[in-house]
Amino acid sequence: MSDLVMLLTVFVLAIFVGFEVITKVPPTLHTPLMSGSNAISGITILGALVLAGALGEAPLAKILATVAVAFATINVVGGFLVTHRMLMMFKRK
Repeated sequence: MSDLVMLLTVFVLAIFVGFEVITKVPPTLHTPLMSGSNAISGITILGALVLAGALGEAPLAKILATVAVAFATINVVGGFLVTHRMLMMFKRK
């Protein structure tokens, strides 16, 4: 039980710290940070694909790995679309 409380505490603190860090990012740093976020989500996709293929007959684990692949893919595609749109704002006409 204490492990669950510890994990939930770390999870809540991570949410709080992540929110505070993201709200303090100035707009000029948004595009470089989005690129870094895309790279991290790409690693998440690879890890989830490996888990989805290696878990054998564990149906819940396969479902969670598939959901992780879907969410990370949405994050990567959305990040590239936002980055592309921001870079188009700086193009000369």
